[in-house]
Amino acid sequence: MKINGNTILITGGGSGIGRGLAEAFHAKGNQVVIAGRRKNLLDETVLANPGMKAAVLDIENSETIRTFAEKLKKDFPTLNVVIHNAGIMKPESLRDGAVDAEAMVTTNLLGPIRLNAALLPFLLKQPNPVIMTVSSGLAFVPLAMTPTYCATKAAIHSYTQSMRYQLNGTTAQVLELIPPYVQTELMGPRMASDPNAMPLKDFISETMSILQNSPNSTEICVERVKPLRFAEASGQYDAFFKNFNDGMAAAAAAH
Repeated sequence: MKINGNTILITGGGSGIGRGLAEAFHAKGNQVVIAGRRKNLLDETVLANPGMKAAVLDIENSETIRTFAEKLKKDFPTLNVVIHNAGIMKPESLRDGAVDAEAMVTTNLLGPIRLNAALLPFLLKQPNPVIMTVSSGLAFVPLAMTPTYCATKAAIHSYTQSMRYQLNGTTAQVLELIPPYVQTELMGPRMASDPNAMPLKDFISETMSILQNSPNSTEICVERVKPLRFAEASGQYDAFFKNFNDGMAAAAAAH
């Protein structure tokens, strides 16, 4: 991926990893367009980064996605990079029937699929097109307390592999960013300062370094996520899964 000179759309760009990526790419000399539901966060991010642009997008609404995509193509005719970052993560108690799956499936899975469908034919006509999905280390070792979230991220990993295969032979580069547990407010304010999570600035810095120094990488894995990403290949998956979930459940109970 070219590090500068792109026009980049980042969904979920008003906070967390999305904002971190937006600011990093903006600082490298790219035209960055952030999109999300919360206009106040988009406005705050743009105000702090002169030259950055923003557009409100309800990623759960299929009609809105089509309208958004058409306007985006007109407003930013040089758009060549899309980063599908918007996401929702909520705990679910399956024993109690406390399941909140619809919004997570729609935002985390259907949203990127629908937006991709609306933009991909346009992107393929651009120079140096890049489609980056954002999955999670939890796509490879699920966190049992967030089953639907993990399932959507596993599906995004699978979808990305199929997209990469279908686009083989085109000029498009298909990347998958696989974050570890990062200090954001994805599951509330406490997560943003959890010492067990990777500091956001460190995650963004390492991610940008990989993109710049390993241009042929298809999966962007910081060191901290590799135990999750390669747990199956280690031959110790069952033990890793149990230890990981026992540890996370204990940490959650402590709070």
